[in-house]
Amino acid sequence: MSAKFKSSLLLITVAWLLAVSPAVSHSLEVQAVTIPSADITLSFVVSGRIAEVLVKEGDTVEKGALLAALHDDPEKIQTEQLKVQAADKTRILSAKAELAQKMVDLEKLDAARKKGAVSEWEVAHMKLSVRMAKLSLRAATIEHEQFQRQYAQAIQQLARMRIVSPIPGRVEKVSMEAGEGVERLGPVVQLVRTDPLWLDVPVPLPIAKQLAMGQQAVVLFPGDPNGKSTDGHIVYISSVADAASDTLRVRIEVGNPSDRPAGERVAVRFLQIRNGKVTDNSQN
Repeated sequence: MSAKFKSSLLLITVAWLLAVSPAVSHSLEVQAVTIPSADITLSFVVSGRIAEVLVKEGDTVEKGALLAALHDDPEKIQTEQLKVQAADKTRILSAKAELAQKMVDLEKLDAARKKGAVSEWEVAHMKLSVRMAKLSLRAATIEHEQFQRQYAQAIQQLARMRIVSPIPGRVEKVSMEAGEGVERLGPVVQLVRTDPLWLDVPVPLPIAKQLAMGQQAVVLFPGDPNGKSTDGHIVYISSVADAASDTLRVRIEVGNPSDRPAGERVAVRFLQIRNGKVTDNSQN
């Protein structure tokens, strides 16, 4: 008989006993294995050659910390050029000045035309010059906006060549070293968070139906000299049951200030069932 089948049979038996004896106080205890509350593998989204890896396995990092970077000297030079162009408004100011001058000239010619000093053709020609000056100003404005967009794009490109920690956690594995070439989305750094820890617990359906988000669960870690339990709480209840074992996956979150490793087998005790109602273990 397989271990998985034995475990399933045990859970079903516990559920049946609770169902047929509602007037008796029961304490459902289930074995589970702790897992990190975050386990992510970080990669570059572009190919390149790694310039530096700033962390090693076992390091603790904060959110936003730089973990690794690609060689980006050409991109930095281009970004600096675009920065200057994005900030330069010389062409816009020049076009504005030219337009203002032609507007004044048009005003003077129009006044002179009324006195018969200039012809209609000269006024029409100046109106065309004003229109062309407006178009020049618009072109200068569009060009400046394009430089700004290109500069923003260059900054984003530089950001793609860096790996920054999205969470506080610990470096579990470093897969690449400085000088190595890396393909797009190739694994570089694995990051985990073990405080808090998570436990995915298979709970018999009769019990699981009475549980709720945020509800307390008691976790007993192995090797605790005082046999002291730790309070956790439910953060997720699955919507799909396991038909083979007649259980529902319930995720427990528990604090880990003592920095215990993930992967330990622990005992999880849910709130007791009395007369079909959930009560707090701590009240016993």
